[in-house]
Amino acid sequence: MTTAAAAPAVQPVVVTRGLDLTFQTNDGPIEALKQINLTVNQGDFVSFIGPSGCGKTTLLRVAAGLESPSAGEITVNGMTPDEARKHRAYGYVFQAAGLYPWRTIAGNIKLPLEIMKYSRAEREERAARVLELVDLAGFGKKFPWQLSGGMQQRASIARALAFDAEILFMDEPFGALDEIVRDHLNEQLRALWQRTKKTIGFVTHSIPEAAYLSTRIVVMSPRPGRITDVIENPLPDERPLDIRDTPEFLAVTHRVREGLRAGHAYA
Repeated sequence: MTTAAAAPAVQPVVVTRGLDLTFQTNDGPIEALKQINLTVNQGDFVSFIGPSGCGKTTLLRVAAGLESPSAGEITVNGMTPDEARKHRAYGYVFQAAGLYPWRTIAGNIKLPLEIMKYSRAEREERAARVLELVDLAGFGKKFPWQLSGGMQQRASIARALAFDAEILFMDEPFGALDEIVRDHLNEQLRALWQRTKKTIGFVTHSIPEAAYLSTRIVVMSPRPGRITDVIENPLPDERPLDIRDTPEFLAVTHRVREGLRAGHAYA
């Protein structure tokens, strides 16, 4: 008799336990995060959603080692966030593309590789590969001002992917774009995640965006930010944009809205 092979164990990537963060200001302390307990597993696409000021971006910045918690624990690939950064475990995409206008698109993408002392040949190979990955092949010699806002954001994603980090932190990268461009980039990001299976932490204010992109949705309360719900997204891996008109999609967005309403009970 034969037995089925055991499924590979799910590997935790980002783990928080009892995480608090309080900012000290001239007007007194401000609680940004309160008792955050969360595990993000390898290959997850996790969206963080909540009202403005709830600590979504702050939580992402803590995971990236850009802010330090006041209490509790956080590990990234079993290391502290600072150690994970030194091991180049993650890439970070900010709200603005942040491209240097005097460098070409390829030059912007190669900048972190230059800092990391990659050889010239490897810089060229990696830049060409990630430009193709984000559908910008042929635009490497252009300057940022010659590209649309959506194309600049794709270049920013390519830069974060250039050193092949397994984790991608994205802080509302499409928030400033119009709806048509945003829809297109949602499709492209979803396809990129399916090809690479990177672990993605994604901050958004958009309920449909969170429902369309994610494998899991973390709903947060007003400040101090707490997790009010973690939604396992039941939608299939193949997600054309018109899936947003289906009852299954609407059920997910309804659950997110319920979590957001419940979060106000903490305020």
